Amino acid sequence: MAPTDQRGVDQRRPHSTYRLQVSQDFTLHEAADVLPYLHDLGVDWVYLSPLLASEPGSTHGYDVVAFDHVDPERGGEEGLAALSAEARRLGMGVLVDIVPNHVGVATPSEDPWWWDVLRLGRESEHATAFDVDWAAGDGRIVIPVIGDDDEGSIRIEGGEVRYHDQRFPLAPGTTTLEEQHYDLVHWKAADDDLNYRRFFAVNTLAAVRVEDPEVFAETHVEIRRWFDEGLVDGLRVDHPDGLRDPKRYLDDLAALTGGAYVLVEKILEPGEELPSEWATAGTTGYDALALIDRLLTDPAGEAPLTALENRLRGTPVDWTRMVHDNKRAVADGILHSEVLRITREVAKVQETRQDTEDEGVDEDAVADAIAELLACFPVYRSYLPEGRAHLDQAFFAARTARPDLGATYDAIEPVLHDEWSQPARRFQQTSGMVMAKGVEDCSFYQWSRLTSLNEVGADPSIFAIGTDTFHDAMAVRQRDWPDAMVTLSTHDTKRGEDVRARITVLAEEPREWEQALDELLRLAPVPDPGFGSLLWQAVLGAWTPDHLPDLRDRLHGYAEKAMREAGDRTTWTEPDEAYEAAVHAAVDAVFDDTEVREVLTGLATTIDAAAQANSLAAKLLAITIPGVPDVYQGSELWETSLVDPDNRRPVDFDHRRAVLAGTEEDDAAAKLHVTCTALTLRRDRPELFTDYEPVGATGATADHVVAFDRGGAITVATRLPVGLATDGGWGETVLDLPDGTWHDVLTGLDTDGRLADLLAVHPVALLVRKD
Repeated sequence: MAPTDQRGVDQRRPHSTYRLQVSQDFTLHEAADVLPYLHDLGVDWVYLSPLLASEPGSTHGYDVVAFDHVDPERGGEEGLAALSAEARRLGMGVLVDIVPNHVGVATPSEDPWWWDVLRLGRESEHATAFDVDWAAGDGRIVIPVIGDDDEGSIRIEGGEVRYHDQRFPLAPGTTTLEEQHYDLVHWKAADDDLNYRRFFAVNTLAAVRVEDPEVFAETHVEIRRWFDEGLVDGLRVDHPDGLRDPKRYLDDLAALTGGAYVLVEKILEPGEELPSEWATAGTTGYDALALIDRLLTDPAGEAPLTALENRLRGTPVDWTRMVHDNKRAVADGILHSEVLRITREVAKVQETRQDTEDEGVDEDAVADAIAELLACFPVYRSYLPEGRAHLDQAFFAARTARPDLGATYDAIEPVLHDEWSQPARRFQQTSGMVMAKGVEDCSFYQWSRLTSLNEVGADPSIFAIGTDTFHDAMAVRQRDWPDAMVTLSTHDTKRGEDVRARITVLAEEPREWEQALDELLRLAPVPDPGFGSLLWQAVLGAWTPDHLPDLRDRLHGYAEKAMREAGDRTTWTEPDEAYEAAVHAAVDAVFDDTEVREVLTGLATTIDAAAQANSLAAKLLAITIPGVPDVYQGSELWETSLVDPDNRRPVDFDHRRAVLAGTEEDDAAAKLHVTCTALTLRRDRPELFTDYEPVGATGATADHVVAFDRGGAITVATRLPVGLATDGGWGETVLDLPDGTWHDVLTGLDTDGRLADLLAVHPVALLVRKD
């Protein structure tokens, strides 16, 4: 029997989830209408994007402006009630994404707390809710909004301060700008002078201090109501690394929800483990995604693709050095204000010490040393005393790289090792920001060896893994985190799952890829052939013969974001028009140049069959390995989205209903069939998914199959399909099945384990005992 909390709420765990992006264009009412289809698909819980009131017109909901009600644009209280009621009718659970780290302040009048702090300063009852270093701004909040030479556009009008269409409050009894509790400054001042903590480097997302019990209570009023009234069953916590004390926050959340199912959007580096004492069922699944992708990647492609990348770049690419240098640039640039704040807090600690050994330490040297430590930090963050080894590793690397700062490191090391010190806590909150901006949002766009590996939560320098490594990881997952999420696509992935599945084939076809890429770069040259490789991989991944008419615009949007995030030739703030024009011309050539189209379609034809095999393999693996599988909206058919906002486009659920019902056709119908069959089996026969044992194979092509028994359900998936075809197919290769008569629920056929017969219809199979 499932445990219950003090409110009598069923504390069951989901067997699967389905992520829906709720917005003003797809409200909670419309989401409720989709639930019967999701139930028919085999989904157990619906998983919703953030619902609290957010910035007007927000398409994602991560810019929360009020904590006491559901966003009216997303359907409001009535919409959530309707969705919850429909979920209950269908026996489904409800999981909601929450944002505890920050609030949206792009429109100050929309956030009553921020407006009040701007109006009253430190006298505001909400002043302590925000993480502001008032002393650094001479008692004022620094707001970087002014454009170049545009100070004259600031005016006082209608009892408010106005800057173009932006509005700010006047402090009571004041009439001039100098009397306000905030200072409107040039936008570039954020790099060094900002004195409030943000979400990463987004000035319009101000951090809140949920470590304060009163702030926690006030920011979770509506969330508490959801559980008090039985509307919601679980939560996904966005960006826990930004919190002062993630463990304490999760403990507080467990107390508020009665120990409900909670996941954390935590990115683990290879070899890193989630703290076992956290009150969470696990991560949102990027760690599983990375393993699945690498299991399906041919290790033989690493050497030729590395050589190609080095040729295109003109020099061997040192991934470790690239990451360090880009993180250092972030620490010295857009997040330098965070480095300076840590530096100020180190100075305060040293001033209060009784000994005088630290006197005379130069603050510039401390800032330099902090920035280097952040660049050397091997994971997103530590949680002292947990993760002390990561901090020690960073100090060792920093001392090695900068021996000239040895005395400074001697001075600050005890401070940053003290888990109770303000600098140590601030450093922990900052290291993840630097990692995210330097790696995910920069380095991932500067290395194009095989871009299916350049994914959130993954290390692209790790090229492939074998079945033994995969099985070992899954056994650990079953033992330690059986209820953690498994994902293939999210609103944050750089490439949709089927884009990656297509690109993965290039590891099996490196010569064909190199020849095609050289021809594409000749026909549609770009100034940076290394970036050209990244661009053409994206085009190939998103390409389908009957692509939607919006693909041209989507690819232009991707190209702009990718080259500006890379930041080595053009940037968001200083775009190189000539460089960007050349890249956009290459995108246009996809649609306007017959020769380019012929090369692209020829390459696509070469990889299509293998790509589809990869897609089905990845989907079945994701649904059946240990953990709770999540299906991102629409990904039961081909998911060929690129980086956001492309991956938040509307989904045609009417078409998917029809394909599921058999009244409409789709070339991805096999993927929907695999998804539906596997999800339904997991939901209706959970006793078949309580264990994990590898299932071997005997024969010449045994390396091309991965199979495992989950306790009565056996997954069988093809890997490296190009090599399989080259080796002559399955031949006499046979699965080493446990005793019994086994039946493939995908085809309805019995099997003796002979793979040539078992996988004749689909490249995957899902077996149960016939009795």
